[in-house]
Amino acid sequence: MDDHPAPDPTMTRIGEAVQLGRSGQKGAARDALTTLWDEIGPTGDPFHRCTLAHYLADLQDTTEAELSWDERALAAVSDLTDERAKRYLSSLRVQAFLPSLYLNLADCHRRLGNPAQAREHLARASEHLVYLPDDPYGAAIRAAIRDFAEDDPTDARR
Repeated sequence: MDDHPAPDPTMTRIGEAVQLGRSGQKGAARDALTTLWDEIGPTGDPFHRCTLAHYLADLQDTTEAELSWDERALAAVSDLTDERAKRYLSSLRVQAFLPSLYLNLADCHRRLGNPAQAREHLARASEHLVYLPDDPYGAAIRAAIRDFAEDDPTDARR
């Protein structure tokens, strides 16, 4: 089976907005993704909601707002099936989304001064590492989780 993304106008728009953000146009990217979120709605396609919320979190000006979007991404993934994800890209597995989503939550909680919640989300991220692909993306997420754990000054194992 070919593993190239299937045409999906919503994912194209998400990708275009993400590129705006990466080119330094954070406000324009946030506005484009927020408009798209309003179009999709809180009960729209869970693949779109998860992806959009995941990227929109990175464009927020406060950690509290970032956490809210990260929580939306995690909530959307609970409605997402492998079948739906594979319609976009045949190699996608929903469980492989979880390490990154939980790592983002852990990071927000650490920055907000909630070490217990940060450790809980880091543990959940670690529990799902087995689902990551053995590719550069999987290696990057594994390294980020390892680095986060090593840098945690509240870690009682130290």
